[in-house]
Amino acid sequence: MAKFDVEAAEGMRWVKVTLENETVRTEKGILNHFIGDISMDVPLPRPRDFVVSMVSQESPLRPRFQGTGELFLESSLGGFHIMQITNDERWVLGNGAYWASESDVKLTIFRERIMTSFWAGEGFFWYLTAVRGSGKIVLACQGPVDEMKLQNGRMVVDGNYVIARTSGIKLSIRRPERSYISHLLSGENYARVYEGTGRLLMCTTPYWRFRFKGGELKDPIVAD
Repeated sequence: MAKFDVEAAEGMRWVKVTLENETVRTEKGILNHFIGDISMDVPLPRPRDFVVSMVSQESPLRPRFQGTGELFLESSLGGFHIMQITNDERWVLGNGAYWASESDVKLTIFRERIMTSFWAGEGFFWYLTAVRGSGKIVLACQGPVDEMKLQNGRMVVDGNYVIARTSGIKLSIRRPERSYISHLLSGENYARVYEGTGRLLMCTTPYWRFRFKGGELKDPIVAD
């Protein structure tokens, strides 16, 4: 199995991948450098994936690295979350959350419902990366990640703080208040409501350096 480590220096973080005659895939354009007998190629996506890429933020082009050595990916003021998935679960990842994965992890496309896409501000077609299989994946995030569990339950989130969820949890966009008048008086926008049974990964607090890009305070744009 490939080994993924998060390293840090000067407030920046990056992922180091150690390969022993193994294969990993990564997000497009995030290579920093590699050392050793490693080759890179880009498997051609299916025609359907090309069409999807035209109406979504997800790229169908995911470079593949094979061999033995050390692979270093681009650094970030944010962070990275390494997790192990198993064959009995499928994860739906937020916009921009996918960073890297082992070769046994299969990448697919998940489409949200049209009304959910519209009210989330994503247009009528919102395609997300989904992963299944057995192996490790790396997610890009803004700060520490917490795992939440729902058992036929419901969680209301005022913001796009969920970076991944298992497929048993459905997303909808609703008012958090019971009445429209309460909605106007509360100052709260439409919330993201997650319902069902499964697990969610949340990143609610960015690393402080991430907030101070370019020397001034920035509002975070959390992937989901």
